[in-house]
Amino acid sequence: MNVLLDTHICLWSVLDDPNLSAQARRLIEKATTVFVSTASLWEVAIKHALGKLPVSPEEMRVHVRRSGAEFLPVLPEHCLALAGLPSLHSDPFDRMLIAQAIVEPLHLVTHDEAMRGYPGSIHIV
Repeated sequence: MNVLLDTHICLWSVLDDPNLSAQARRLIEKATTVFVSTASLWEVAIKHALGKLPVSPEEMRVHVRRSGAEFLPVLPEHCLALAGLPSLHSDPFDRMLIAQAIVEPLHLVTHDEAMRGYPGSIHIV
């Protein structure tokens, strides 16, 4: 099973935050390949620059590489899939992660209940 981590799950992993549930840890440990979207890195860069996140995009990049996870680039196919998603969630970064998970296909690991209504393999942890 290949997984795509949403931004919060990745950040909690970087910070070894107790919000990272045992279920999320198991999914990450059992995964054949763990992916982190470059859209998540972009989101962290924006929010860090605004003072909303303590983790810099460079710290996140280093953690992802050291962990053995792979960055998933945003491809044209992901953007086309995004255009067809229902408007159940307003966050553009989360919507991109959903589109990527559908197209690739990947199991999306998230804590965000608003993602529950989308198609694909979404694990709310």
